[in-house]
Amino acid sequence: MASIPNFYLSPEEYLALEHKAEHKSEYVDGEIFAIAGGSERHNLIVANIIAGLHSQLLGGSCCVYPSELKVRAPKPRYFFYPDVSVVCGATEFHDEHKDVVLNPVVIFEVLSEGTVEYDRGKKFQDYQQLDALAEYLLVAQDKPLVEHYVRQEDGSWLYTKLSGLNAKLVLPAINCALELSFIYHNAI
Repeated sequence: MASIPNFYLSPEEYLALEHKAEHKSEYVDGEIFAIAGGSERHNLIVANIIAGLHSQLLGGSCCVYPSELKVRAPKPRYFFYPDVSVVCGATEFHDEHKDVVLNPVVIFEVLSEGTVEYDRGKKFQDYQQLDALAEYLLVAQDKPLVEHYVRQEDGSWLYTKLSGLNAKLVLPAINCALELSFIYHNAI
């Protein structure tokens, strides 16, 4: 992830630029970071996750979104594009543009070589500020491996590592399950 400007931008300036931009970028405390386009494998994994969740969420109160919607951490200085997010109940938006979500319940990040440490570290710390967030998932691209964090009642996070195509991911916050063989279909 590469920083674009070498000067401070306000959240409002970032959002104004992002509405006109041809390429997506994330905003962290005044800096803009360009987001590279995903590989074929990355996009297949994201599409499989969305397809699997969408079919299970139909008719309920939850919606699954691709990476075109940003998520804002409670500090208004952080705007991210998660690969997949799920919102339950009424979607809360940052403003009238309705492109920044405030209340995701589940977030998936498909790991890329350049973002793996950031997604596991600082980005996850920022996501933890979201009161609605109940589950955070890191999905490897190169092998069937999903790291699953579930928020506990005391605010701590329970970590589970799932590996192999026979493993099954259970998402209690949205009452869904995905086989890793489905997530990685045609991707490995």
